[in-house]
Amino acid sequence: MNQIPDWIPIGPALEQLSVKAATLYSYVSRGQIRSLADPKNPRCSLYSRRDIEQLLTRRSRPRARADIASGTIAWGEPVLQTRISTVKDGQLFFGEQNAATLARTFSLEEIAGHHFCESAPAPSPTTLPGAWTKETDPKARAFAFLAGLASHAAPTLGRTRAALAQEAFGLLSDFANAVLGKAHPGPIHQRIGTHWQLSNQNSDLVRQTLVLISEHELNASTFAVRIAASTGAALPAVALAGLATLSGPLHGDATEQAVLFLRQIANSQSPEGQIHQTLRRNSQLPGMGHTLYPDGDPRAKALLQATNPAPNISHAIALCSQITGQVPNIDMALAALVVELQLPEQAAFSLFAIGRMSGWLAHAIEQVETGNLIRPRAVYSPGKTR
Repeated sequence: MNQIPDWIPIGPALEQLSVKAATLYSYVSRGQIRSLADPKNPRCSLYSRRDIEQLLTRRSRPRARADIASGTIAWGEPVLQTRISTVKDGQLFFGEQNAATLARTFSLEEIAGHHFCESAPAPSPTTLPGAWTKETDPKARAFAFLAGLASHAAPTLGRTRAALAQEAFGLLSDFANAVLGKAHPGPIHQRIGTHWQLSNQNSDLVRQTLVLISEHELNASTFAVRIAASTGAALPAVALAGLATLSGPLHGDATEQAVLFLRQIANSQSPEGQIHQTLRRNSQLPGMGHTLYPDGDPRAKALLQATNPAPNISHAIALCSQITGQVPNIDMALAALVVELQLPEQAAFSLFAIGRMSGWLAHAIEQVETGNLIRPRAVYSPGKTR
């Protein structure tokens, strides 16, 4: 395909928009500007001139209240108040503390207590009979476990933070056991290490991973959780809403895509060629770039430093950055951990779901305390499909 007027290289795109490259990449990540690999030079991208012109037109118009509200849905302005986490100056903070710093020493149970504003109880042994034990893979067990509890657990309305937090700690612990398919003793990261037969050092990498992915502000699954919690639904039902959303290919399942991609290029005789092929098919590499972190995902940086993957893995990731101009996000860092430690199938999804469960439950409790039902309005557009 030749370079045609509808597609322009990065220089003219930046000039028309009057922005820096990081902002352009942000527009692409949000789906506001389409991009594709330049057929003459796969290391470079072309950008849709039509999308750029439409974006400039929208930027020049006065914004009505409905337009502002609509713009908040996709990577827009904040729509809910939270004290649990925030992204500021390119860093992720859990409360007032840097997430990467807390990940050096905190366990998942301890960071859950931090998110809940409650002290974590001592771990207690659990037995978990139920339909989930019949399932053979972690994702199916996770869904079956939460669905089995959701229909008869107590609603969240009319209960204190302390009561909800106590239930949340138990649910987090039992959920981890359900995903693993066995109730091992000890803190959750040690249970995972025991189940996957990891060394103490690698079990500690799991600990850091769980903390880093435990919470990330108002992502898609957390928003689903807050909507469910705003109705007074039981905590397992609220968590099930989060898990269902996490399973989508544009959210938690993106990590599994990054694992497959990284395995392919790390073990390839021609990793550069594999990257070019992926760009031609998808115009985006799995696990690269993040809208909230144009200068790099701090979670990915911390996890990659801790993992210190083998040269073939590090080289593959470096090539991805060199070719795209983007840096790895948490999906790629988690993929590097999975490939480096040779973790089992669905390990990435298992770690993501177990870790993020703590953030979901914290947001559920916080939303219940507001007493507000989340009920936005829609803009009626007859005959409009997009």
